[in-house]
Amino acid sequence: MKICFFCASSQTLSEDYYSLATKFAEKIIENNHTLVSGGSNVGLMLTLAQSVKKINGNSIGIITKEFSERNLTCFDNKEIIITADLQERKKILIEISDAFVILPGGFGTLDELLEVLTLNHIGEIFKPIVIFNYNEFYNDLLKMFDKIFENNFAQQKNKTSYLVTQNIDETFNYINSNIIQK
Repeated sequence: MKICFFCASSQTLSEDYYSLATKFAEKIIENNHTLVSGGSNVGLMLTLAQSVKKINGNSIGIITKEFSERNLTCFDNKEIIITADLQERKKILIEISDAFVILPGGFGTLDELLEVLTLNHIGEIFKPIVIFNYNEFYNDLLKMFDKIFENNFAQQKNKTSYLVTQNIDETFNYINSNIIQK
């Protein structure tokens, strides 16, 4: 199974975020899954790819031509796909992945999260989504989600289209039990 991680590209995070990425990499391998990520050689994407490679796992990095030309490609990934732009990158990330884990990140991470939530809500994809609320990072966003549901801007049934957790084992149990076999 290919699990896509949307996460920070920042190099200036607290060390515990990188440690978290390493723990996720170990679980990816333990569950015999493949890492899919944005393919960058910075931030949590780099930590995930390096950690998966270190324990002989599979990983796919998908990066834009522009980022690649700026020497931002993570060559720790076993497979690298270069796309024309961010839209194509996101499209391929979503198409080839069987599930999504959203770790703390910036605006790009939020964009990716909202894209997969929207695609699930409108029925274009049916793939597990986990919002990993490490250190309560997403609390304010989740309050906004509650407001959206409370005011009927989204259907109540969509509340169950994703899992919010702070537990790595719960993340993989949810993904493994909710995957639709191809």
